[in-house]
Amino acid sequence: MSKYREHGGKQSGIPMGPLTLRLPFIHYRFEWPDYLQGLLMCTVCLAIIPVLTGKLGMSFEVALAIVIMNGTLYLAHVTFGDPVVPGWVTPAIPLLIAYVETFAPGVDRMQALIAFELMFGVFCIFLGASGLAKKFVSIIPNAMQSGIVLGAGFAAVMIVFKPGNGLKSFDNFPFTVIICVGLAFYLLFSEHFKSLRTKNKFFFYLANLGMMPTLALAVFVGPLTGELSWPTFTGEIITSPDFATLFRDFTMLGNIPIPPASMFLSSIPMVISAYLVIFGDVIQSQALLEDAQKYRPDEDIDYNPNRSHIIFGVRNTIMSVIGPDISMCGPLWAAMQVVLCERYKHGPEAMDSISGGAASFRFGTWTGYFLAPIVAAVKPILGIGLASTMLIQGYVSVRIGVLKARSYNDLGIAGVTGAIVATRGATWGLGAAIVMCALIYLGGDKEKAYIKEEPIFPGDSPDKINKEVEQHLGKAS
Repeated sequence: MSKYREHGGKQSGIPMGPLTLRLPFIHYRFEWPDYLQGLLMCTVCLAIIPVLTGKLGMSFEVALAIVIMNGTLYLAHVTFGDPVVPGWVTPAIPLLIAYVETFAPGVDRMQALIAFELMFGVFCIFLGASGLAKKFVSIIPNAMQSGIVLGAGFAAVMIVFKPGNGLKSFDNFPFTVIICVGLAFYLLFSEHFKSLRTKNKFFFYLANLGMMPTLALAVFVGPLTGELSWPTFTGEIITSPDFATLFRDFTMLGNIPIPPASMFLSSIPMVISAYLVIFGDVIQSQALLEDAQKYRPDEDIDYNPNRSHIIFGVRNTIMSVIGPDISMCGPLWAAMQVVLCERYKHGPEAMDSISGGAASFRFGTWTGYFLAPIVAAVKPILGIGLASTMLIQGYVSVRIGVLKARSYNDLGIAGVTGAIVATRGATWGLGAAIVMCALIYLGGDKEKAYIKEEPIFPGDSPDKINKEVEQHLGKAS
């Protein structure tokens, strides 16, 4: 019997309208194993720093300040009743990079990023508060959804391999990327490793570490191949984020003027693209928690998609003002949510409440940002962390994007849309998708654009085509 709830009841908290306030040690048990894992996994959060320094011209210390502020807002989810491990809007990062790069470096680029993130945040809050989130996505044709996700996957891979794009992840350390990302793909997707982890406890726990083994290997492989330096420790205990320069040079609180209306309008296609990506994370959050609920009748897991929208919408809105961030503020870190749910399934002794596990993990990553030895140890491999994240995300996005298509026409539209999104940005991609959907589905059964069956291309199956031919011949006769 839990100290904080009755058997089968919701975790205790203080109701606040659509939110529920929960505080550590008061409303849930602090889970030390998850906290300690968070200390190490802060490495992944820090991997956005090369993007912020390379694309926005920030120093390492300014970029670290943004990571810390974003990491602080991660704590808002469990604190206000959302039992998840939040993260970036990872699939949309390449799309946002491509979008902001259409603006001149400096003030214009920062204004474009601010306008987008503010619009994105307000849009998500509106959908969450009104309950319109699911309905909004339902009006987007399958082909368009598929194309956006495919484009995000293509763009993610291009970030790593495109020559001279500023980050040069693969150009700078090809052997380290090949070895370490190869290990990541094996641990995450290999059928062989799946069979090993079901038979051996060591491999089971190794799988639960997510990307951590890949990053730990990079610390040694990079220097041994001569592509990276060994970590340099200065003896400092606490990091030195530069909040003053961030507020002065990169926000509307300082030298960045309020973006003009034209920038808010031009960001709309990017806002829609990012939202199509983020809605998939909301669905995945619900699916993972529903699966975990089957194993734990002692707790009624309270997940509300509308509440989640409100929280990550507010996070994006706040960051647009105090620390515009290319990684954006998403509702889910899928890999770590999976690890958390698997440990939760082991019973109350392993993890009393899913809220306690999620909060303790994020308190761990938040602590790690301030510990100079941890940051110094992973600083040389941040590029590898970014490359690993982008390639894994690219793999998953392409796989999901293809499966979102429901017919051969959908797949053709999605392929062209994805290529345009990756090379010319969300505005051109969405425009092309709208035109192609209109031309291809014009005059036909509009339901073809919204087929809900499993993704085996039922819209163009031989049986369906034969039936349509027979119907057509019958009408003609």
